[in-house]
This record gives sequence, C-alpha cells and structure tokens, in this order.
Amino acid sequence: MPFLHQRMHSDLEQLVVEQIVPSLLDQGFFYVDNFLGEFVGHIVLGQVKNIHHAGLLKDGQLAGRSFGVSKRSIRGDKIAWVSGTEKGCEAVNFLLTLIDNLISLCIGQLGIIIRERSKAMVACYPGNGTGYVKHVDNPNGDGRCVTCIYYLNKNWNAKEHGGILRIFPEGKSYVADVEPLFDRLLLFWSDRRNPHEVQPSYAERYAITVWYFDSEERAAAKRRFRDLTGSSAPEGNAP
Repeated sequence: MPFLHQRMHSDLEQLVVEQIVPSLLDQGFFYVDNFLGEFVGHIVLGQVKNIHHAGLLKDGQLAGRSFGVSKRSIRGDKIAWVSGTEKGCEAVNFLLTLIDNLISLCIGQLGIIIRERSKAMVACYPGNGTGYVKHVDNPNGDGRCVTCIYYLNKNWNAKEHGGILRIFPEGKSYVADVEPLFDRLLLFWSDRRNPHEVQPSYAERYAITVWYFDSEERAAAKRRFRDLTGSSAPEGNAP
C-alpha cells in the first residue's frame, strides 16, 4: 500500500504540474479521463445509483427568486449533499480524498489559499430533456473558487443523449464542450470567468460536484452574511 500511495501521489503531482495548472491559468478549465480507473469508478457509480434509488435525491434549488419562471425550465437536476462518511459512500469518500489531494497540489502554483470545500453534490438529470441554463457558479463573491465535477456515465453518446456541459470562457472567442463521460474529472474556475450550461439530457446523467473555497473571499462572504442576518453562514454546502 505505501508504494501504491506514493505512486498515486507522484502521478497526481505530474498531472498538476504538467497539465492542470497550465490549463487553468491559460484556458480556465481542464479535464482528465480515466481518473479513478474502471474498477473504482464502477463502485462509485453503484453507490451513486443506490443514493438515487433510495429516493434521497431532491430537486436542485435556485439561488434567489425567479418570479414567473418555472424552476424546471432553468434547472432540471435532482441532488443530494453527502460528506462521504455516510454508510455506503466509501468509494465516494475515496474519490473526494483524491480530488482533495489534487487541489492541495495545485494551491501553491495557482497563488490561492484554499482551506475548505463544500460537501459533495450528487446529481442526476433524469433524462427527460431537462438541463441547466447558462449560469455562473459564483457570481457574487461567495468564496467558491474551483469547481470539480466527476462524471459517471457509461457508454454516453452526446449526439443521442445530449447532456454536454458547454463552457463560455471569458474573453475567449470559442466555447468548450465537455461530454459527461464515465470516469472524467473536470476542473474550472467557479467565478465569472466561466459561465456554463448543461444542455438537455435524454438519458440519466450522473455527476458528483465539489467546490473549493478561496479562504479570503469565503471569510468576507461569511462576514457579509452575518451582518445581514445576524447568524453564521451555512457550513459545508455551497451557498
């Protein structure tokens, strides 16, 4: 096991130095395929399906209010928040630990301070043609800095199933289309640099998302929240 751990750390460090950091600094996003491997990825998928079939996924919420607009016309996914420590989430916890390690290796080279992240958002688009309209994860300085999405969709055919995540990188003349393929990990800046949308999905589409917080911005957001409400900002989940 120590050798395996060392090998894994070495592989992650090489991935960070040679690919992730340069891509985030230049393009604002990066994805890597075969992140966990077929065997472990399959176990994660099984645990996510168990969460879904147990009826634990609820309609995703919208920030703010959208009077006169159907929520489902904006966002059609069903979600659950998990820490990874729940029974039956052991492989999900392994995934989160690996992503944590990846981000910890990125921090120094990106010049940001990250000390916390959200819980994991397990999400499923049910395959009825719903998606998520163009939006920004962190438009108002809530602290979210890096968005990480792990996809779990075997034999996905974007021409038939849709479900592409389209990124509109700020200041670029192109869009980036990311297919939600099994065992693919996507990272991108959470703020206004990366508006994005989930195009309509016509098959069940699974993903796990976590957000990493810029420490200074997160602290300022919590102060604003306390000043407005007289209570602490919610812990764990992204605002």
